[in-house]
Amino acid sequence: MDIDLPDTNGNGGRNQLNNWIAVSVALLSAFMAVTKVKDDNIVQAMLQSKSDAVDTWNEYQSKKLKQHLLETSRNQSDALSVGVAPEAAARFREQIAGYEAEIKRYQSEAEALQKRAIDFEKNYDTLNYRDDQFDLSDAALSLSLGMMAVTALTGKRWLLGVSWIFAGTGVVMGVAALVGLHLHPDWLTKLLS
Repeated sequence: MDIDLPDTNGNGGRNQLNNWIAVSVALLSAFMAVTKVKDDNIVQAMLQSKSDAVDTWNEYQSKKLKQHLLETSRNQSDALSVGVAPEAAARFREQIAGYEAEIKRYQSEAEALQKRAIDFEKNYDTLNYRDDQFDLSDAALSLSLGMMAVTALTGKRWLLGVSWIFAGTGVVMGVAALVGLHLHPDWLTKLLS
């Protein structure tokens, strides 16, 4: 049971200010905890997407290299087939036809890999957009909490108002990141990156 005693030191306004600060800190800390969990999950997904893109581009390069080697072999076989006996020319034509079939297979596989790699990169960019939102939210909320600490020490009410402006910005960016809204100050993220 709480008993309210009269304030004999004239600190009633100061206690009320500290109560506002305490409630604000508790709410913002809880919000930051939730957004941090989601941000960490997004960073993990970004790492996986980037890894998948790199692996897929490596596989693409491998297919293109094999295709190039087959094209070189085909061209050599074609050059060697000129002026040879008809039986040898027939073997060269069979060999060239085999090369052509393999070249077409590698071309189609490389095109599919290229599309997959580009999709992984687009997914990474989409996730990075949301990660930037969470980072901006975290920065604004951290500034707000720091200002609230100074407010508690100094008792300056106007500083609490300024800290709430930063808190509002942080909450808006955090909610935008959580629900996938397209709210992204590009100029600020470019400045900070």
